Amino acid sequence: MSQNKLDTRIGDTDIRLLRVFKTVAESGGITAAEIELNIGKSTISKHLSDLELRLGLKLCNRGPSGFSLTEDGEKVLAAAEDLLISVAQFRTEVNEVKQQLAGSIRVALFDQCTTNPEAQLARTIHKFNEAAPAVHIELSLEPPNVIETMVITGHLDVGIIALHRPSASLDYTPLYGENMFLYCGQEHPLFDRSDPELKLSVLRKFNYAGLNVNSPNLIVGQQLGFRRAAKVQNEQALVILILSGRYLGFLPDHLAQEFVEQGLMKQVLPKEIKYRTRFAAVARKQPAPTRVAKLFLETLVKVHSQVQ
Repeated sequence: MSQNKLDTRIGDTDIRLLRVFKTVAESGGITAAEIELNIGKSTISKHLSDLELRLGLKLCNRGPSGFSLTEDGEKVLAAAEDLLISVAQFRTEVNEVKQQLAGSIRVALFDQCTTNPEAQLARTIHKFNEAAPAVHIELSLEPPNVIETMVITGHLDVGIIALHRPSASLDYTPLYGENMFLYCGQEHPLFDRSDPELKLSVLRKFNYAGLNVNSPNLIVGQQLGFRRAAKVQNEQALVILILSGRYLGFLPDHLAQEFVEQGLMKQVLPKEIKYRTRFAAVARKQPAPTRVAKLFLETLVKVHSQVQ
């Protein structure tokens, strides 16, 4: 492939081709990207070839053996992500100058809040969409350390995480909480033992599963002296380990409730071993949040204040 020097001017065509390339890479191949892009495989393939020609680089391997990025493709994908974020930010700022609530907002949260009666994210999105119907919302689940990093770097506008070791680069706004208890599964040796028989020294003899990221979960497990024999990045994985009957672990009571009601889990020493986690919205201090992000944060706070 020709290695001629790239014209450094970036036009609408380049941005469009980079969007196609990014979607194909995230989808894991041309076939998987068809539905997302709403164009045929032959057209997608031509767009990739056009981009490779414009850049003078081979970006991906595609054929009967499957799809994979080349080393150059990995680097271009990272650069494309930064460029597309900048383009989206530019459009949002232009809309702000025009006093229009348009563009997009990227929000991420840690794990399960749908069963938490204190969490009102769905209601917040309802109210936000009423006020800014033209704004496109991107919502994802991420580990808390990833959320903080992505907010700081500008890859996210707002994050919702447990309050723990706040960063000086972020503003934290408390929203809601949840109560955490220690659980064991139906097949665990402790399931049929009554609380009066149990002591902390007994619990320390059993395998413990906990989060492997900086969090209240990690700190509490260490403080209690539990032997962590398995680690996870989210609470759904923790549920599976507890249900296996081979591990103890902390879960929010609202998430464990259905398993307790089915007789598949039970709380262990709930009067003595428990803690409460507080969740907060996070946004970076500099540059200041956009008007869209500010509206979302204001809506979060207002909705949650109404249920306290």
